Amino acid sequence: MLPKANRIKKKKDFEIIFKDSKGFKSSILIFRVRKNNLGLNRFGFVVSQKVSKRAVIRNKVRRRLSDMAKAEMGIIKAGIDIVMIALPGIEKKEFGEVKEIIKESLSNMGLINKNKPINV
Repeated sequence: MLPKANRIKKKKDFEIIFKDSKGFKSSILIFRVRKNNLGLNRFGFVVSQKVSKRAVIRNKVRRRLSDMAKAEMGIIKAGIDIVMIALPGIEKKEFGEVKEIIKESLSNMGLINKNKPINV
């Protein structure tokens, strides 16, 4: 689980990020990225009923995304808010596949810190 300081929970924070951020899309995720002035990274996750009608599945997807964000937090540049929006089909992907897609997407967005090694 992500530390409390690294979570985006407030509706106001989500609204600010959706209003004033850059968007990037991969096959199973949409990323909304915005700089913050906190010096640490914060993550938010949106998994709608379009992914699954069952709350158990949506929560499983949310937990997986949270675990991946925690694992990658060390190599991401500091001071960034990232909201990951899950698209239908993510619930059918294996954990490793989703992790690779996230790493590739972060690298393509230029959010990977070049000085730190990437764990494979």
